[in-house]
Amino acid sequence: MKDEKIQELITRIHQEFDEIKIVIKRIKEGWERTRRLSDDYYLDGVALNLHGFYMGSEQIFANIAESVDGYLPRGESWHLLLLQQMMTEIPSIRPPVITVETGTKLDEYRRFRHMIRNVYTFNFDPVKIGKLVADAPSLFEQLKAEVSAFTDFLEQA
Repeated sequence: MKDEKIQELITRIHQEFDEIKIVIKRIKEGWERTRRLSDDYYLDGVALNLHGFYMGSEQIFANIAESVDGYLPRGESWHLLLLQQMMTEIPSIRPPVITVETGTKLDEYRRFRHMIRNVYTFNFDPVKIGKLVADAPSLFEQLKAEVSAFTDFLEQA
């Protein structure tokens, strides 16, 4: 039964990464259109997809927290607590899912996600968004590699 539960988790993680890969492509394409056409409406779409990048990552973390750790943080700051949980080893249960370096980079996207939900789109900072856009593809690959190493651990445990 445990093996079946772990395989279901790994399948969900792979499916989520497939979705995030599409989001990363849309971020790059939307940013190119924003730059080429100087159209703020494309910037809005880029911002929404940056939000989606973090939300997809967070969904992976939530699935791991529930299936492996046995608990998902609660409360007002649960998003930050979940990210910190993924950077932390849980003795006799699992190693860290991601490195502190990756977690720190993802935290920028978590904070941006919060801003997206609380600021009007015409107040977006294109320079800040541009930095997140530039970093997203390599961060996605780094995240995918670290989570893949974690799923390898699960399969061997």
